[in-house]
Amino acid sequence: MSVVMLPLVGLAAAWGGFWWMLLPAYAWYLTTVLDGVLGLNEANPDPQTETRALFWHRAVTVVWFPLQFAAIFGSIWHATHSGHLSGLEKLGLFFGIGVLSGTIGMVYAHELLHQKSALERWMGDLLLASTLYSHFRTEHLLVHHAWVSTPRDAVSARYNEGFYRFFRRVLREGPASAWRAETRLLARAGRSPRDRRNPFWRYGALQGAMIVLALVLGGAQGLLLFVFQAFIAIWQLELTNYVEHYGLTRKHLGGGRYEHILPRHSWNASHTASNWLLINLQRHSDHHYKPDRRFPLLQTYGKDEAPQLPFGYPAMTFMAMVPPWWRRRMNPRVRAWRRQFYPEVTDWGPYNRGELPMPRNAL
Repeated sequence: MSVVMLPLVGLAAAWGGFWWMLLPAYAWYLTTVLDGVLGLNEANPDPQTETRALFWHRAVTVVWFPLQFAAIFGSIWHATHSGHLSGLEKLGLFFGIGVLSGTIGMVYAHELLHQKSALERWMGDLLLASTLYSHFRTEHLLVHHAWVSTPRDAVSARYNEGFYRFFRRVLREGPASAWRAETRLLARAGRSPRDRRNPFWRYGALQGAMIVLALVLGGAQGLLLFVFQAFIAIWQLELTNYVEHYGLTRKHLGGGRYEHILPRHSWNASHTASNWLLINLQRHSDHHYKPDRRFPLLQTYGKDEAPQLPFGYPAMTFMAMVPPWWRRRMNPRVRAWRRQFYPEVTDWGPYNRGELPMPRNAL
């Protein structure tokens, strides 16, 4: 399903006009329609399946960077040299490419960064650099997975927090949080932030190389188009982050201690087509419970173990962009989740306002 989007980039680049709309129409709306037709897939694969049996599943994520790289930088050269695209057509094209690098590239980068092999991690780093969001690797692995649904995690959306307020907060806090985590980790080993082991050196070098390439291929206009597609990709990533944990909190046990992460702390979705496109990202409850499990083996959970989204991510992220609509649909679900799993908690105010203590020993 992801590879189908590449010819759509070609059509938008060659024909201009409104052909760029095929990309969001395919990734968002067609997938949502297919979810309605195909329904839920609640079957669970054997989690003990050996990695060598997943060759083709791994291959599509590994080869995605060169494909996305060609789409982005080939389009920069084409848009700035062909002369047949208007300014609005160029923006439309790079909006569509941002949909590609956000809907597919960011999801594949997320999968790759969780793996142990150097090749897969490098491919993940390169995908993030192509959207100028390299710090996501640190923030996701060192902060999000350790402290999701606690005050330490910036991308755990609070109850009643609208997406736009959340987005501004994450853009402001995320890079500083990632830097703090890496430098504290280095300090625990007696190393300074300038140490070569600090991955921010790599982040800066990779992102700088992408910026220079955009300038070489398309000048100032090429750079602006590159930054525009990166922003669209980041916007989609953070929309997804917003949906994944909205209003869900781990119980504070006192003294900065929080309960262990459980499937109940992530929204789960078993919608068939959107899980195909997003390589099972919507089985998010299991991903947080077993973060080293490869995407084909992720398990789904029933409502007695994990809260369920009414629709797949494409439809939910669209809803999140209209905060009153989102709150009307999701706040009752959060309140029901609280009654189901934490009937003993009587005051949710500190959770809602993010006023609970920072977790002990958090980076």
